Amino acid sequence: MSAPERIPSRGVTTTDPASADLLARGELTVRGRIRDASNAALYCTVAHEGREAACVYKPVAGERPLWDFPDGTLAQREVAAYEVAAATGWDLVPPTVLREGPYGEGMCQLWIEAVPEAELLALVDAEEPEPGWKAIGLAEVGEGKTALLVHADDERLRRLAVLDAVINNADRKGGHLLPTADGGLYGIDHGVTFNTENKLRTLLWGWAGEPLTGEAVEVLKVLKGTLEPSGRLAATLAALITPAELDATRARVDALLESGKHPEPSGEWPAIPWPPV
Repeated sequence: MSAPERIPSRGVTTTDPASADLLARGELTVRGRIRDASNAALYCTVAHEGREAACVYKPVAGERPLWDFPDGTLAQREVAAYEVAAATGWDLVPPTVLREGPYGEGMCQLWIEAVPEAELLALVDAEEPEPGWKAIGLAEVGEGKTALLVHADDERLRRLAVLDAVINNADRKGGHLLPTADGGLYGIDHGVTFNTENKLRTLLWGWAGEPLTGEAVEVLKVLKGTLEPSGRLAATLAALITPAELDATRARVDALLESGKHPEPSGEWPAIPWPPV
């Protein structure tokens, strides 16, 4: 992402429950436009009762129509992805709310200042990845040559791979991974999620077919419980996605628990998003 004149946050963290309240209730001021976003994305500040934070505001009115997702639903899907991520306890998605703004209803998400030098992806001239790396696949690098695309064998990425499988993320690109100076890792841009059809497209295929970690299994069990019709997460998601999409989310959690493994590419849909970064 690129944005004008960074605004430092005051008294706001991603794990503070009050951050979502600030995003929802604070005065939203547009500071500039994020030029490389596919849909309208505005760099803003939000301020309330002495607290201020930088944030991203994506108005529904600025969403481009997609053939495989209903019009005007991407903002709700971004919020739904945050709610599922919050239920895992993994702090993988910045606080995100649905609110009114200068250009109508939209998604508002806490801005994350990433550390660009943190190496999570790489192209290597080798047939197999080195220790500490997982293979994604071959990528063309010009002049008829290819290189092996790899991602770090990182616990944070592995958790994110599980989250993506649950929310059916159709666009997990490298540019959507934001490592932070304090060791955190956040995923952003979750507008194309929760489809009823299998559309998982991601760079995080390094664990495909491998057993889920014990931690992931326990988290999936928690999700299963809170996604039951009487569960808190089910009630929250019911206001953001369709009943069929909610049922499909439950089915994906059940399938992960039944297999006990990370999913593999289906072969029915391009497995890696383009461009990958």
